[in-house]
Amino acid sequence: MKVTIVDYNSGNISSVINSFNEVAQDKVNIEVTADLNKIKSSDKVVLPGQGSFKSCVDALKKINGLIDTLNEFAITNKKPLLGICVGLQMFADIGYEETETKGLGWIPGKVSKIDNQNGKYKLPHIGWNQINIVKESKIFENVENYTHMYFVHSYEFIPKDKNMISATTDYSSNIVCAVENENIFGTQFHPEKSDKIGLKIIDNFINI
Repeated sequence: MKVTIVDYNSGNISSVINSFNEVAQDKVNIEVTADLNKIKSSDKVVLPGQGSFKSCVDALKKINGLIDTLNEFAITNKKPLLGICVGLQMFADIGYEETETKGLGWIPGKVSKIDNQNGKYKLPHIGWNQINIVKESKIFENVENYTHMYFVHSYEFIPKDKNMISATTDYSSNIVCAVENENIFGTQFHPEKSDKIGLKIIDNFINI
């Protein structure tokens, strides 16, 4: 089996690569590339994302044919795809970080700044926060509810269809921290920085 981590120059993804290699060991071929043919021939794809919504969308657009290839992979062929942090946020129709920017439109919704309640909550939201698993999800198999995950973000994904939400976290409000729609999975937290439980989530994705 081949799992491809899409490297589209969106910041340092070494911890994502290291954690996937640690989980996969020699059983799964982990490839890090933006080569369209290699993405197409993958069994699963990981879409990381660091920085702003706009910078990540712009970086995807700079690689000719990459967005079309991801659409074909996830939407047409319905192969499993995991978005991490801004990788998840880009599933939305639109994001409002820096400027209004069109997303991939895979899960209808928007990405807006977290309401810090006039400075009561620090932004970016950095650190460990408890998650509440609100529906059965393949990536949360054998993961205990109310476990802690590691977050770094100032913006939140607000899907139109609440049935897409698989987990939330409480920070200023009930923030969406994981989504699942058929073959598309996303986490706002960083599983690669979330210790053993994070590795379990990565393992679950690899084993879907």
